Amino acid sequence: MSLVTAAPPPVNVDQIFPEIDMSTDDSSTIVRATVVQASTVFYDTPATLDKAEKLLAEAAADHGSQLVVFPEAFIGGYPRGSSFELAIGARTAKGRDDFRKYHAAAIDVPGPEVERLAEMAKKYKVFLVMGVIEREGYTLYCTVLFFDSQGQFLGKHRKLMPTALERCIWGFGDGSTIPVFDTPIGKIGAAICWENRMPSLRTAMYAKGIEIYCAPTADARETWLASMTHIALEGGCFVLSANQFCRRRDYPPPPDYMFSGSEDSLTPDSVVCAGGSSIISPLGIVLAGPNYEGEGLISADLDLGDIARAKFDFDVVGHYARPEVFSLNIKEHPRKAVNFTSVKVTKDESIKN
Repeated sequence: MSLVTAAPPPVNVDQIFPEIDMSTDDSSTIVRATVVQASTVFYDTPATLDKAEKLLAEAAADHGSQLVVFPEAFIGGYPRGSSFELAIGARTAKGRDDFRKYHAAAIDVPGPEVERLAEMAKKYKVFLVMGVIEREGYTLYCTVLFFDSQGQFLGKHRKLMPTALERCIWGFGDGSTIPVFDTPIGKIGAAICWENRMPSLRTAMYAKGIEIYCAPTADARETWLASMTHIALEGGCFVLSANQFCRRRDYPPPPDYMFSGSEDSLTPDSVVCAGGSSIISPLGIVLAGPNYEGEGLISADLDLGDIARAKFDFDVVGHYARPEVFSLNIKEHPRKAVNFTSVKVTKDESIKN
């Protein structure tokens, strides 16, 4: 199950997450990071949570991980190949039922699944970045959740721009969930899959000082590595990209679940997502991965001193910026479809009425 492409340092098993004094010289600060490349147990959220805990335990015990990043939609599942039988101006009974099952596999934030993930982070003493399908009423969002090593839920990022048919299944995030969290192991944030290709979103995260840029994805093409390397160089940050590795058998069999347009050509062993997870330094060096071979844990040491070394060359929102020429405004307030305004009525006014 385990694939390590960078040798781990000696691990004190009694203290997997050592305390880090961020006031010291960053050049001596090393963070052990792991990206998980594994498949969801589709339509079975409890089993997926069990699998996540097993992977976290392995990352902590065998890799000495302090930070663990999971793929896009790991909890809830990425509905690869499914069309939900959508056509312009038409729906089907099966497509509606496919959505019902997918909705049932999603999680509420906050909710019991979030509490369990927090318990895992605390148990294994890791900072945890987890891709989920979030359910708010009957709208779903592709979301990333953040937890610290004490089991505290830090917050979430909702995908701003779903891609292609995803837009018919998932809602759109807004500027209120583009966080960068200042933690003892660095400033951590995330962008999901192709929203990583949105320059304005990246710039917003750079301006918030992101140092460990997490990129859960569903893109397994070889070109993805070029995008991740560019972001590392552009932002002067570490980039941790986690993708699922899936075979056809990791999804329900037909006719319960259909890969639109390709089902007839697939066998249970056919690879439907080849992974490609990787870790890249601020200097554009591939520290670990990409892995296209199977499920595994991809780990590397992050020397936080490399951030300053990279920023010496290029600081995209600092000495390499031209604010007198270019500007960017970020609207961070939540965008709600309905807002209620209530007026407080005093006891005297109530009697008068």
